[in-house]
Amino acid sequence: MFRTIIPAIIILSLAIGGGSASVWYAINTFGGLGAVRLGVWVAFPLAGTPQSDPYTRARIARDAELPLGAAEGLSFTARSDSTGAPLKRQCTYRIEGSMPVARFWTLFAGNNHVLPLVSHSWAPAGLHSRNVIYKPDGSVEIAIGPHAQPGNWLPVHGKGPLVLVLSLYDTPIASSSSISEVELPQVLRTMCDE
Repeated sequence: MFRTIIPAIIILSLAIGGGSASVWYAINTFGGLGAVRLGVWVAFPLAGTPQSDPYTRARIARDAELPLGAAEGLSFTARSDSTGAPLKRQCTYRIEGSMPVARFWTLFAGNNHVLPLVSHSWAPAGLHSRNVIYKPDGSVEIAIGPHAQPGNWLPVHGKGPLVLVLSLYDTPIASSSSISEVELPQVLRTMCDE
């Protein structure tokens, strides 16, 4: 009897564990199905539509996200800098470049599950298109990090992973097939407190 039960328990454990691990990997692989990668920025244009894939829907449900519909806009996330190194809260980064055409955009720093990091009660949780200083050519330069910076600064605190979320509202690229031709700002690391 034990000759049959023990192998069955081992096989079931491997099947359930392997299945769970593969689902966890698929949900946590942010360059997965339906993703559009533009440099370090990743977006899921179909996330707020009925055409989204099951893994994207599972990730959205797990993280309790409210995705934008195709007519509302598009959100991009960055988990690494322009060299491919993972973003960390104890480092200082500079976002520079032009923002795509949109009626309004927001940028905030979040944790691994894309929840906003609020560093202090006096500090903003994010920046938006109407409270940043633009360069004469229309581009932006935004500093993100634990130390105060002149100009546009988004404060973060603590240690651990960092995710940047750039949301474009009422933008023509959300419903356009030429989304891969859009140019997003670079994320450059300037220094780290390690």
